Amino acid sequence: MLELDTITAGYEPRRPVVRGISLTVQNGESVGLLGPSGCGKSTLAKVAALLHRPDAGRVVIDGTAATGWRHRAPQAQRTALGVVFQQPRLSADPRLTLAALIGEPLRAVGRSAEVPDAVRESAERVGLGEDLLGRRPHEVSDGQLQRACVARALILRPRWLVCDEMTAMLDASTTAALVRAVEDYRADSGAGLLAVGHDKVLLSRWCDRVVHWPEPAAESA
Repeated sequence: MLELDTITAGYEPRRPVVRGISLTVQNGESVGLLGPSGCGKSTLAKVAALLHRPDAGRVVIDGTAATGWRHRAPQAQRTALGVVFQQPRLSADPRLTLAALIGEPLRAVGRSAEVPDAVRESAERVGLGEDLLGRRPHEVSDGQLQRACVARALILRPRWLVCDEMTAMLDASTTAALVRAVEDYRADSGAGLLAVGHDKVLLSRWCDRVVHWPEPAAESA
């Protein structure tokens, strides 16, 4: 289980954008987190992905509480999580080819020998043609670059995926292709998913359940 336990987090002292939020994703479950821009859902996604240290609360991954964040997180916990962000051009090193971009996680954990075969397999999974793998980010479209970012997120075969507005900048056909790629991976691996977004229709169709945040106000009796 991926558990966010009473998380409070922000970027300035004493000004949290997330206050006391709890959320769980069961093994193999897909959970959508739906909310308007500026409500703090992307901050919560970064906390879930061990990319932002909360001011209070715990992240528990497969029964073990997180003890570090970003590069200081234990490797076993870092590699259990695959993350895709909204803006691929902010997530990709412009100096790298798409092949190098996709293979980054394997090199980071000392598995460079696996890179060529794994990159081809992961690129094929997301529908990224081999002819594009030698290009750099400025030489491909946003949709092609986001496919590479999804391939990078899947290459270590994570048990948990965090997708933060993954399709917000994409056209309908690319959105459908990437959602299908994620779901094919989850069907094959049993991975759980936290999908963050503001598209109610997409999350409702994609996820087993959708959590509204902030919670809708209760109707008067």
